[in-house]
Amino acid sequence: MHLLKRTTPVLRILQKSCRSVTPASVTRISAAWGSDGTRQQSTESGSGIGRRRWGVAVAGALLGLGGVVAYGSRRRREIAQAESIPAQDSLSEASGLADSTVSSSKIYTREDVRKHKTMSDGVWVTYGRDVFDITEFVELHPGGSRILLAAGGSLEPFWAMYAVHNQQHVLEILSAYKVGELSPMEETEVATDVSDPYARDPPRHPAMKINSQKPFNGEPPAEILSENFITPNEFFFKRNHLPVPDIDAQSYKLEIEVPGCQPMLLTLTDLKSKFPKHEVTATLQCAGNRRSEMNAIKQVKGLDWGIAAISNAAWAGAMLRDVLLHAGIKEGTNDAVHVRFEGLDKDLSGSTYGASIPFHVAISPEHDVLLAYEMNGQELPRDHGFPVRVVVPGVVGARNVKWLGKVSVGPEESQSHWQQNDYKGFSPSVDWDTVDFKTAPAIQELPIQSAITEPRNGDSVARDQEAITVKGYAWSGGGREVVRVDVSLDGGKSWQVASLAGQEQKAGQAWAWKLWELSAPLPAGISEMDIICKAVDSSYNVQPDTVAPIWNLRGVLSNAWHRVHVKVQEV
Repeated sequence: MHLLKRTTPVLRILQKSCRSVTPASVTRISAAWGSDGTRQQSTESGSGIGRRRWGVAVAGALLGLGGVVAYGSRRRREIAQAESIPAQDSLSEASGLADSTVSSSKIYTREDVRKHKTMSDGVWVTYGRDVFDITEFVELHPGGSRILLAAGGSLEPFWAMYAVHNQQHVLEILSAYKVGELSPMEETEVATDVSDPYARDPPRHPAMKINSQKPFNGEPPAEILSENFITPNEFFFKRNHLPVPDIDAQSYKLEIEVPGCQPMLLTLTDLKSKFPKHEVTATLQCAGNRRSEMNAIKQVKGLDWGIAAISNAAWAGAMLRDVLLHAGIKEGTNDAVHVRFEGLDKDLSGSTYGASIPFHVAISPEHDVLLAYEMNGQELPRDHGFPVRVVVPGVVGARNVKWLGKVSVGPEESQSHWQQNDYKGFSPSVDWDTVDFKTAPAIQELPIQSAITEPRNGDSVARDQEAITVKGYAWSGGGREVVRVDVSLDGGKSWQVASLAGQEQKAGQAWAWKLWELSAPLPAGISEMDIICKAVDSSYNVQPDTVAPIWNLRGVLSNAWHRVHVKVQEV
């Protein structure tokens, strides 16, 4: 069937879901996607043909049939609300938007479907009892050729990995490609791996604010952060990209690969017995911490983190430097430019989470990079990387790879999606039509940060209180120490200096945050207060005063002055 006839119902769905989408803008989706998550395409208008380079974050989607909606629109903020729409059980009931020329009565066997696994034979898949020919959709898929993993079989095993696909608008798009149904004589195929891949995830504290359930991403109530210099394990923010692997410590082996030497395998016992145990207290922060404040300016793509995607812990393990030297690396090796980490958390294609850091950071004794097996005096919890994770103090959380399976040294960065096509910052002028991830470096050290944990935005204080107490945290990347936190109770008209609390740290190795507090008389004659905090580090880096100038399409690096609005109530 001609592509235009296939896409007609999809256009209607897109136009219903996102008012700004036009047939012309959807036509632009038909570009070929590269394996690096970028694409080169032509756009046609009355003035001729232009060239645009699009870069997109695959965001881990294996079978992202909803990707046309998620990435095809210029204004993806309008489509985000569709994620709350519940999915229907049967595509046969999905709003009646299937192309009228497609017969849903033709009957096929599973053997018929298995014959269509390639682009030359046509790519067919099943969902429930429905059969779909998605050949023409393959090139539209944001995840590229990974969609072919389901060719000739069922979508259920793959959609179980990413629950985002179980939504009405995704099913409506898929319905446009329906060609028939499975024979009633066919038993429903239940693949051995259809079971929920997240079923073995560990339990989490019920107080955690859940930003996504599968994979699990959650942050603690903000006020808990300022109660303890060391964040309790159960309240340490949790950032997962894939299901939590269930790893047997007895059979665990870590592969170390350095130029010019044979690969080396280390057991957990080896790490504990062959290398000195090193301890470091370090704060980890997600690149998307405080993303919700960017969403308030303009919708971005990513989890809606509040101010608590940051935590502080005492880590212990083997120094990465010691392990690399033991494996035979020489500090002057020409090919030693990057150190790459691969996790044991995998998607259904076998792809693992990965990241890398500069070699000079990994090999430096001053950077305290750990292969950690303890957190706050206990073995690593499963959510935080059991049995071994990387801890790179002063560097964005995305490089602190959990469930570590391999460390390698080489001339190139990790080619992982999360290193190449995510966790990068861009100008506010860059949108999803113009972004090219290759033009920006991967985030490593994070900028100065602070936030108010008490009072919370929208809280009320009684007029008869003699004083108001404001609490929060402050931290800076790269080992730069927080030297001051300024607090304003009147929207920035006047400022007071908060008191700082934290452990003594060496210059250039201030890996842990500072907690701060200010108690001040409650201003007279007011009914509301705008409280602001801003921090200064040892290099005199300061936070920007507003969010708009640092807004970016991924909502990362959000570190503007933090503000809370508080009402003063008469008693």
